[in-house]
Amino acid sequence: MNSMHKGMGQRLRGLLLAALWIATAFGPHPARADTLRVGVVGDTGIGERAYHPGFAAVQQALTAEKPDVLLHLGDFVYQPRIFPDACDPRYLQEIRATLVEPFPQRLFVVGDNDLPPVKWKPKASGCWAGIDPLDSPLEETPQGESAPGLYEGSTVIGNTMFALLNSFPWTDPTPWLKPRIDRARAQGLWVIVGVHEPAITTAWYIEKRATQLARINALEPDLVFSGNQHSYERFHPIGRPREDGSLPVTKSADGIYRRGQGTVHIITGGGGARLKPFADFQDNPEHTAPPEVFEALAARALMNHFLLLEIGDRSLKGTTFRVCAPPPPGDTADPRWKPDRKVWRTVALECDGKPPGISIYDRFQIDR
Repeated sequence: MNSMHKGMGQRLRGLLLAALWIATAFGPHPARADTLRVGVVGDTGIGERAYHPGFAAVQQALTAEKPDVLLHLGDFVYQPRIFPDACDPRYLQEIRATLVEPFPQRLFVVGDNDLPPVKWKPKASGCWAGIDPLDSPLEETPQGESAPGLYEGSTVIGNTMFALLNSFPWTDPTPWLKPRIDRARAQGLWVIVGVHEPAITTAWYIEKRATQLARINALEPDLVFSGNQHSYERFHPIGRPREDGSLPVTKSADGIYRRGQGTVHIITGGGGARLKPFADFQDNPEHTAPPEVFEALAARALMNHFLLLEIGDRSLKGTTFRVCAPPPPGDTADPRWKPDRKVWRTVALECDGKPPGISIYDRFQIDR
């Protein structure tokens, strides 16, 4: 482990200050056979279009937590070229050092920036062909059952079933996923879904209540994680949307819920991609969420962050860590997307005015 950390530190040139700061912030975590520890991160800062100091701080803090599983929600690389011919090997090398070697098991969701470039995403990296083989294998399709779509699948790790979905294109996963969730429920497993584009968000709203949100929530997973939006959002448990678009929501002031009250959707896109202001901050009515969506929202923030899940037999506990990165000496990079835009004059990041460090921003819990 020490040699691995040294190798990682060499690859993260110029960020030794952040490494030392993170190393002193956390102590060792004793192994618990009855608890599965899962680190969750999305939209990381590999590549020149991202905020690499933020990624380095998030990655090292997450590594220090020693999770059993890393769930990455896609968009690994933000490279600068238009229609690149191939994935730069430097990006894959950094992914191996920072997002593969430190974690015993890895579950990777495909993001649009990871696929080959197309007209609507000309700066996509085309790195997925090199990233996909680096994660842990998914289970084979049982004979006679529907097969998952491209880059989709599921696996059981400890007391939890994980299902990974593909947003490009999105297709209803019910035919292949429902039988697997039914078996997981019969075995008493928790069910977690990972997908890149969120089914519900207040960051940049696209109407999906009657389609993606309805299909996913009908399967009744406990948690759905997504990225794509460069921010943090957690919703109260939501049931299947009604025909009129209203949402059955179970609220809790302390973030403690009972299993079966609905599905908790969490957007975590603060792994190092430049942070984007919410549509309502930008006075953009087209992509501002309707009031009933805001009513289901429990917390949101613009910050670099990651989540740690501690999944036991009787309860699933989640902690969201805010990471305020110390920029390396002489660094002029800005964590804001298009930092010269006027909107930033009135919109603050969670780390503005705060010293470098890691702190708990949000907690939630689901009990059986």
